Amino acid sequence: MAKRSLALQLDEAVQAMLVSLRPRPEDAPDPNLAPLMRVAQVLRDFPREEFRAALKSDLQRRVSMSEGTAASSARTGEAQARAVHYQRPGLTSITPYIIVRPAAQFMEFVKAAFHGTERLRMPTPGGLIMHAEMEIGNGAIEVSDGNEEYPTAPAAIHLYVNDADETYERALRAGATSIYAVADMPWGDRQGAVKDEFGNHWYIAKPIGWTPGPEGLRSVQPFLHLQEAHKMVPFLEAAFGAEALGVAKSPEGTVLHGTIRIGNATLEIDEAHGEFQAMSCHLHVYVPDTDVVYARAMEAGATSLEVPQDKPYGDRSAGVKDAWGNSWFIATYLGG
Repeated sequence: MAKRSLALQLDEAVQAMLVSLRPRPEDAPDPNLAPLMRVAQVLRDFPREEFRAALKSDLQRRVSMSEGTAASSARTGEAQARAVHYQRPGLTSITPYIIVRPAAQFMEFVKAAFHGTERLRMPTPGGLIMHAEMEIGNGAIEVSDGNEEYPTAPAAIHLYVNDADETYERALRAGATSIYAVADMPWGDRQGAVKDEFGNHWYIAKPIGWTPGPEGLRSVQPFLHLQEAHKMVPFLEAAFGAEALGVAKSPEGTVLHGTIRIGNATLEIDEAHGEFQAMSCHLHVYVPDTDVVYARAMEAGATSLEVPQDKPYGDRSAGVKDAWGNSWFIATYLGG
């Protein structure tokens, strides 16, 4: 008879244990499994069937690396599914909300320059755009003409594309002006920058000296140029539970560049300098619990724009303004 694999022996032993059977002498598992079996014996009387199934699965993963890899991937997928249920479909944890006029003309620029796709447009009775959403690559922006309460507010966007040179040239043909030409940058991107006629900065880039992680790279990343940028990191950590993935500073402590993760998206910051000055922009942030994050943001020094409330479009939403003048629209998707 062919020798049974350790994984099969463990499977049979755990099955027998869970139904209070003693293995036959000829079916006794390999002695190398004894430590794992002692752990299983101690835990076998836990009442929940799902726990028993998890125990069996975890023990098998220790025996078979391939089984472990598959199980780990499954758990990662489940965790990701849980992580995004509070986000409106098609959006990530951070979406730039660009308020410019005329918004309809700006949207045509985005289509021509970056192959943006219009997903949603909600006009006002007067024909202005109350709210619109556009997809760019695997990211998105939100757009509005704004109003007296929310005047025009251009933004800076780090835009990752498949071909930086081609996209840069397309943006110039669509009416943007060059900030700097495309070149290989010391941080590992091939990048150029343009300014559109509405005041937005677009840093158009493609990675050439580094490889994004397994989760890939978000096409649209807000870039905040700030005075005293080093103070933004603790604010984001306290308000949004953000994680600083990397913050490079000068010997004097000036932030040269920082990448900050909130949920499943990132934004970038640096100290305002030269022509890259602070813009009081708007950011739409999806979080698991709007009320909790709103309270944390207020404790971290933000001022209230709107207290948490349920909206007719299916979000529970609130708004705060940080010390730099940026507005954060905090939301939890409720469905519908």
